[in-house]
Amino acid sequence: MAALNKAWYEWDSHCPLLEETKALSAEAVQYIREKPVREGAKEGLLDNKHEAVLDYTDAMTIGVVVPKLVFDRVENVFDEREVTELTATIAAYNCVSRFLVALDVGEMSAKYGVDMS
Repeated sequence: MAALNKAWYEWDSHCPLLEETKALSAEAVQYIREKPVREGAKEGLLDNKHEAVLDYTDAMTIGVVVPKLVFDRVENVFDEREVTELTATIAAYNCVSRFLVALDVGEMSAKYGVDMS
């Protein structure tokens, strides 16, 4: 949601943590950052679990309503508690990102060329 919402302060704070885990390749991280609204998966870049999370995040962030197909994919790779935690995390960070962007925390609009006019 940081990339979708242009919440670059949030991105700069969390991306190093993701990179430390080595859960995704540098190419996958860059793909997520540069293509926030994706036209489908880039072949072999993300596994099913990460692809499901990304699609769920996109749906919750862009349109709020999550299509059944997207939700079913999340339910197929996570148990009920994990789905609840994932949903709460996406919702909370959407709130945080909107707060940070509105106040231009860290003056990220200038750093990343976001037009705030």
